[in-house]
Amino acid sequence: MDKSRKEQEIIEGLKPVCICKGIKKKAILEKIKAGVTTVDELKKATGAGSGPCKGERCTPRILGCLREQGCIPDRPDQ
Repeated sequence: MDKSRKEQEIIEGLKPVCICKGIKKKAILEKIKAGVTTVDELKKATGAGSGPCKGERCTPRILGCLREQGCIPDRPDQ
């Protein structure tokens, strides 16, 4: 992996998924790579979705991470 790609991966990993709890994308991706492959499991494993919005803001981002990793198919309308 070249340097610019590695830097981009680091930057991407620092993006917040759960704003309420401060959970970064990297934490979600690590759990997915460890075999956690559903939204509910990811919420339990990371604490995402347990903030004041109760997952209203982060659930779509978690689904996006699962799609990126091939755990769920892309929606037909995308």
